[in-house]
Amino acid sequence: MRIMTKNKKSLVEAAMGKRKCSLIIKNGKILNMFTGEIYYGNIGIYDGFICHIECNPDGLNKVEEPLEGEVIFDAKGQYVIPGLIDIHIHIESTMMTPRNFAEAVLVHGTTTVITDPHEIGNVLGVEGVKYMHDSSSDLPMRQYVLAPSCVPSVLNMENAGANFTYKEIEKMFKMERVIGLGEIMDFLGVINNEERMDSIIEMGEKFGGFLQGHAPFSCGRPLSAYLTRGIKSCHESRLPQEARDKIRNGMFVDARESSISKNVKDLFKGVKDFRYLDNFTLCTDDREPEDIVKDGHINYVIKEVIKAGMNPIDAIRSATLNSARELEISNLGAIAPGFVADLVITPSLEDIVPSAVFFNGELVAKDGKIVKEIENMKLNVENKNTVYIDEDLTLEDFKIKAPINEGKIKVNVIKYEDKVRSITTFSEKEVNVVNGYVDLSNNKDLMTVMVINRHKGKNSKAIAIVENFGNSHGAIGSTVSHDCHNMTIVYDKEENALSVLKELKKIGGGITCAVNGKIKQTLALPVAGLMSNKKCIDLAKEALEMKEALRKIGLIEPPNPLLRIATIALPVIPDVKMSDLGIIDVNKQEFINLFIK
Repeated sequence: MRIMTKNKKSLVEAAMGKRKCSLIIKNGKILNMFTGEIYYGNIGIYDGFICHIECNPDGLNKVEEPLEGEVIFDAKGQYVIPGLIDIHIHIESTMMTPRNFAEAVLVHGTTTVITDPHEIGNVLGVEGVKYMHDSSSDLPMRQYVLAPSCVPSVLNMENAGANFTYKEIEKMFKMERVIGLGEIMDFLGVINNEERMDSIIEMGEKFGGFLQGHAPFSCGRPLSAYLTRGIKSCHESRLPQEARDKIRNGMFVDARESSISKNVKDLFKGVKDFRYLDNFTLCTDDREPEDIVKDGHINYVIKEVIKAGMNPIDAIRSATLNSARELEISNLGAIAPGFVADLVITPSLEDIVPSAVFFNGELVAKDGKIVKEIENMKLNVENKNTVYIDEDLTLEDFKIKAPINEGKIKVNVIKYEDKVRSITTFSEKEVNVVNGYVDLSNNKDLMTVMVINRHKGKNSKAIAIVENFGNSHGAIGSTVSHDCHNMTIVYDKEENALSVLKELKKIGGGITCAVNGKIKQTLALPVAGLMSNKKCIDLAKEALEMKEALRKIGLIEPPNPLLRIATIALPVIPDVKMSDLGIIDVNKQEFINLFIK
């Protein structure tokens, strides 16, 4: 794939000096991504593409006509690097709409993202994907879209708002900026040659699309089988050995530093002794407004991997040229003739704080401010109610009915390994039964969890017990619940759960918490129950207030308590998760009974 210029002949003429450049960036310390060199030079740009670089790194005695340009921008001796690429992100998980997201990250040097809109795809189907595509058009950044491959994430394990087959994939590939298949999470479906995944991957191959992977904790024959299907990458690596195994097998490791999962330091530790790091890339996956405002975007990930010991030039290459090569885009991610003029000017390579950002050869951000206006765009999806819970639930529905009337009974519990990470395992517990219902009042580490389908025409719900979730009291509820985004509530008492349910229905989705039957704080996300139309700075403030409320009910240890609840209903991450259909053994893809016989 190559990003095409409108007029090839004119670009050639500009390179030859037969016509003026549109823009010249002069006096810059240019970072060459092919050689790792840094040298002074002037960059000639015509119609959004680099036409010629005026430099003499070897000190040769050569004579050349100087560049001439319509506009001159003085870099004043600062570094000039390629525009940064986030190789894997879900824009919905920033809780911002695509246009507000663009405004938030451009100032940090991000000029290209590869977004998998499977979050909204699970809620609104193809209509949701089209919304993310259409609302990101005509932006001063490049938002490539991937067709979500796994909606729902695992077949028959949960009910989503849509069910994507190869037919829906074909429709999405006809959208202009859809360039591949989003993270192929059904690992078992792939390695077992199941029909759904086979037909979806074949459709991606038909359109020549990039196949993005999702293979946590995989190695050996299963990893080989997954790779033989043409899948190229994995952003779910968490352990140093995983990164080593995957890169050795030719896979791209998209090292992640999200608001929830922070993996870059461990992953770099695993690969730092490799001679070549061409298959090491960087991504954010899920990054919240507060973190973007405070620390930045992919520039922050670069900073973190440099802290882990990576050479700054290699770190920047991991978020530019390596990412472009993973996507097989031949003229993105470097500063060279014929390459897209996405450029960042920064005083430092170790801590990238852009003084200027160029997209397609146009200045779009300067000194932390947007200078290229992003016009507002209103689409019907933003006003659509997506929280459908037809039945009127009562306090009774939030109680766990036991098979005995009084005494003690053994149960399967979803146990968080600690109060920071999202890894969950099985645990057996003996609990009290009073008047025919499970009573957890004497077990301070145990809470009830309910997942309620919120999609139109579905009334499924399931109830279970969770250990070590974090809240000491009260209820937390969210319609942001990966990946099907059903309503998930973790609670101590039924009245708190019911209050949360009513609040989320009223506001059209979001995150909320309740104590003593009263709502304490709410973060409204009415766009598909996932996003807000507010600007990043305003949304960050509201998210911070929500986090403070969650800490007051006990979620103190997680560095980011906001989306802890989103992790419990994710049936593609081992070992045990929860859906609207029941408790799931992720590794076996089987349902588990709550009560142990």
